Parts: sequence; C-alpha cells; structure tokens
Amino acid sequence: MTIKITGTGRALPEKTVTNFDMAKLVDTSDEWIRGRTGIAERRISTGDTVSSLAAKACAEALTMAGKDAEEVDLILVATCSPELLLPCCACQVQSAIGAHQAVAFDLNAACSGFLFALNTAYAYLQTGLYQNALIVGSEVLSKLIDWTDRSTCVLFGDGAGAAFIEKTEADEVCANGRTAGIEEMVMGSDGTKGMVLACAERTVSNPYFKETETIKPYVYMNGQEVYKFATRQVPACIKEALDKANLTVDDVDLFVLHQANVRIIESVAKRLKADIAKFPMNLDRIGNMSSATIPVLLDELNRDGKIKKGDRLVLSGFGAGLTYGASILVWG
Repeated sequence: MTIKITGTGRALPEKTVTNFDMAKLVDTSDEWIRGRTGIAERRISTGDTVSSLAAKACAEALTMAGKDAEEVDLILVATCSPELLLPCCACQVQSAIGAHQAVAFDLNAACSGFLFALNTAYAYLQTGLYQNALIVGSEVLSKLIDWTDRSTCVLFGDGAGAAFIEKTEADEVCANGRTAGIEEMVMGSDGTKGMVLACAERTVSNPYFKETETIKPYVYMNGQEVYKFATRQVPACIKEALDKANLTVDDVDLFVLHQANVRIIESVAKRLKADIAKFPMNLDRIGNMSSATIPVLLDELNRDGKIKKGDRLVLSGFGAGLTYGASILVWG
C-alpha cells in the first residue's frame, strides 16, 4: 500500500505588504529585512480567516484531484492561529466545503504542522481506517504579532495550502524505476526549549483563582536560539530519514523546506552538501506562514510543472514546540 498526492491548492489574502510598508510602521528598512531574512513582502489578512483560507485551498486541491467534497474521508487542519477554540477549524472547513462524510480535527505543531498532518494522515490510511485525506496548513499570524516589535512583525504572513492524498493498493512504479508514495518519515520534539518561540493564550481566571502575572498574547521569539536549533536539527533529521531509506542527498530531486529564513535554508543546504538549486524558495514573496509554507510552496511547484512524476522530494519543517520533521516521498 502507498499513497499519492493527487491534488494541491493554496489561498492567499489579496493585501500585499512590502518591506517599505513595514518601514512606515517600525524602525526597519527593506535592506535590513532582505539581508537578514530574504523576505521582500508578505500577504496580510484584511478579513480572511484561518477557516476561510483553508476552505479555499481545500476546494482547489479537490478540483485538481477531480474529487467531490462528499468523497473526503478525513480532514486535518494544521494551525496555531484559529479564530475559535471551539469548534475546531477542521469542522468549520468541513461545513464550508460540504464534506459531510469526513472526520475532521485540528493539529498544532506550529511551523511543522503540515508535515505532522501529512504523516498522521498517512498513518490513518495505512491502517485502512480511511481511503483518503484532505490536509491543510492555514494561518492568520498577523493577529498574533506585536506590530511594534520589529524583530517579529517583519517575518510573518497569512495564507493556506492544502493537499489531497489517496490510498493506492497497488505499487505504482514510475518511469525512472521509483515507486510512488512516502518512503520514510522522521518526527521529533524538544519541549525543553519550547519557550524560545511562544505565544500566550488566556491565563487562568475563575472565581477561585486568578493569574497575577500577565503575558502579552503575541508571538515571542528568541531568534538566535531558533536559528541554531533549525540549522542543526533540520539537516540532522533529513539525514536520519535518508539513512533509514538507504538513500543519499544525491538521490533527492527537490528539498521542500519550511520557508522561515533564507539564511536557514542556505545553511541546511551547506550542511547537507547539497546544491542550493534543489531548494526552491518563495519566502521573498509571502514570508513565513508557519504551517502553510510547505503546502503553498508545494502547490506552486506542482502547478508550475516543476515537479515531475517519479521525482523524489524531501519535505522538512521546524517550529514552536520545538518541533521538527522530515518526510521523503516519490511524486506519483
């Protein structure tokens, strides 16, 4: 048994905010932001919600896959920025697209979220519980950002990306001899370092207790610690996945990484001794969208014809938690 990604989709807010726009809000510049992150602009919600963006991306993925929403067995939404705690975003998406037969729930692994959702869906399909799954990473991070903090507000954008995956009973051997499907996966967490990238929720407040310390409900990030973690852990987990699959870096056609920072991606390529040309990037146009970055980039590559049947992809992400992971798949 294997799986195939038969449809991808994405949805981005219409509003584009450039680095020059950011310079009007905080003490920064286009040169400073580009030089340290590689980001030139990002999309910002002017009313789009996590669920509305997710529903649009899912609809695109279903159209590409040639499937009706009623055929969907499982919906997983990866997000760390839902509008509602209840109901979950996946149930809102289920309602919006009319996937009435699906089981739906959310998953939060921050920027690693889509990758964790993909692996979770794969596990469900392997057991035979479901035949297909609609997975989506969707974020409206602009509402979690302190827009007076220049160290974080320049980094993030809003958007959603989705993929429809299907179970296939017979192995599909591609023209280059590779068998389509997921070949290996690695996931991990290091909660001891979780507070280097954090965002507070409500504090405890009830008739019997009230928190005396208040934490601002905005994203806080120790950039140096996150950078050190990412540049060490991402190449390590990619190497671990490749070793488990008895593959080398040279066997990989594309590395589809979480789009957080161009310096991180360049460092990962250098540590793996891989050609940077194998690391497509779009963060210059849309910034860091947390769980949405990998599926949005995947959809761009798919629709632009830059992924061919039989290509071997490594998807890898890292984020708050701290979480990290890598999956190897052959495009079918």
